[in-house]
Amino acid sequence: MTFYEIEFPLATLSLETVEATLLEIGASSITFVDRGDEPVLEPKPGEVRLWSDTLVRALFEESSDVARNLKRLAGALGPHITSTARVVAVEDQDWERVWLTDWKSMRFGRRLWVCPTADAPPDDPDAVVVRLDPGLAFGTGTHPTTALCLQILESLPLGGRTVIDYGCGSGILGIAALKLGAAHVWAVDLDPQALLATRDNAIRNGVSANLDVQDVDAALKPAFCVVANILAGPLIELAPKLTAACETGGYLLLSGLLKTQAYAVKAAYGAAFDMVQIVERDDWCCIYARRTH
Repeated sequence: MTFYEIEFPLATLSLETVEATLLEIGASSITFVDRGDEPVLEPKPGEVRLWSDTLVRALFEESSDVARNLKRLAGALGPHITSTARVVAVEDQDWERVWLTDWKSMRFGRRLWVCPTADAPPDDPDAVVVRLDPGLAFGTGTHPTTALCLQILESLPLGGRTVIDYGCGSGILGIAALKLGAAHVWAVDLDPQALLATRDNAIRNGVSANLDVQDVDAALKPAFCVVANILAGPLIELAPKLTAACETGGYLLLSGLLKTQAYAVKAAYGAAFDMVQIVERDDWCCIYARRTH
């Protein structure tokens, strides 16, 4: 099937009005993208925060009449849409397969590997392999924050221990912990799709018997290692909960942070933890700590 996109600057238009109009005229999807290079980080709960120069992209099936749709947009949003809008043909592809052509097996630490399902196993008899393909939830190891967590997990004495993967996404961190010898993982997320993806990926990796999923409202059982790869604001708010979930002598990994946010997050946990290290990659970092009391 062939598609086309209508794209135009949001400018001073209302986000809600634009979205409602595009859906009414039959858009298959709507995307808001940055026209410049302006980071937008950590919206508040329920907040939709956009860039100061935002581009709207709406996808339509080829059978949907371009001229008619532009006319309806101009009528609802203003006549300037006709002069500012751009129509672009989009060929349908298996986007998951396209994405995979550029994603290769990656090693973290000495022996932990994350590999696409179709890739041959690493030529290393000691390799610990997590098989993962892109899916419904975030987490393949390509983002620096995930990579940092995997690197540190590989170095921890997880054998026979319990791990909490808070904000589990695809389940990559919890699955890696089980592959590295952990006895049990509790995978926690507020997104039901993430819990489904984690369960599915655990089954594919043969570790589902030792992994349980739960939503964020359920109580956390104490664990030897608590890893949370989310965002700075939620990590600060969750400090009492995640601290209580980490056993004395256990380890805490906090990621999803820009380097500039590390100090505030570290301060929220400092009373109960020795900060072992802040590991950095690009503009991101992971706080690695051990509970002292």
